[in-house]
Amino acid sequence: MKRVEEIFFRTLMYGAVLVITGLLFLIIYSIISKGASSLSWEMVSQTPRGGYYFGKEGGILNAIIGSLYLSAGATALAFFISLPVALGMNIYLAKYRRMVNGLRFILDLLWGVPSIVYGAFAFSIMIMVGARASLMAGIITVGVFIVPIMIRAMDEVFKTVPRGLTESALSLGATFTETSFGVLVRQCAPGVVTALLLGFGRGIGDAAAVLFTTGYTDYIPGSLSQPAATLPLAIFFQLGSPIEEVRERAFAAALLLTLIILLISVITRILSNRFNKNRINF
Repeated sequence: MKRVEEIFFRTLMYGAVLVITGLLFLIIYSIISKGASSLSWEMVSQTPRGGYYFGKEGGILNAIIGSLYLSAGATALAFFISLPVALGMNIYLAKYRRMVNGLRFILDLLWGVPSIVYGAFAFSIMIMVGARASLMAGIITVGVFIVPIMIRAMDEVFKTVPRGLTESALSLGATFTETSFGVLVRQCAPGVVTALLLGFGRGIGDAAAVLFTTGYTDYIPGSLSQPAATLPLAIFFQLGSPIEEVRERAFAAALLLTLIILLISVITRILSNRFNKNRINF
């Protein structure tokens, strides 16, 4: 009976892997086949010109720069909030198990809230205070959106550090701050980098949270108070065009977005391997 169960669940596991992998390759193939022909140096090096969304000349440099500004700013904002919270949960509040578990439950709920809810909430606040759509509003909205994601990602990594290691550091006279950054962060540097990647990936690929807050423009923002274009919204607007050439450009933009995330993933993997050399093995 156990042998039958093992074969059944192994087959189920392999089947799930094949389905997910097949869907992934299907999506990538669809993006490449429809967008590769429209991807050009002109497209990534120029801002939209008159009639761009009707198939005329120009590119999406404004959306590329806007996406990098937005995701980098939101990730930095979320990091400076998430790291102290995750460290506090595992150092300062470690003995209060119920409180920490309650915080984790709340963070999991916030993680599951759709990004459009964050966007709508931020938009309602902007209306109340009379603020306009801007890069700053988008950074704050996306930053708040990815904070619970980064906290829980770091928290799960910090939990893998043996409790005896932190207790040993404290018993030798290290302060909570020294233990946090000298032990936990150093031990879990690859996990912290992965959390940054996860937050950056969610930030650069999200359209719903910035739909009402960041706005859209054909120009590269010169300050935080100006609206900014993003790649997800550029894809969204172009896919809605009745012109086939413009829709092909949308797939080209999607291909570019995929390549950017892939490049960031490779760089993060390289950095993680370097940080792993400093990790203490047990």
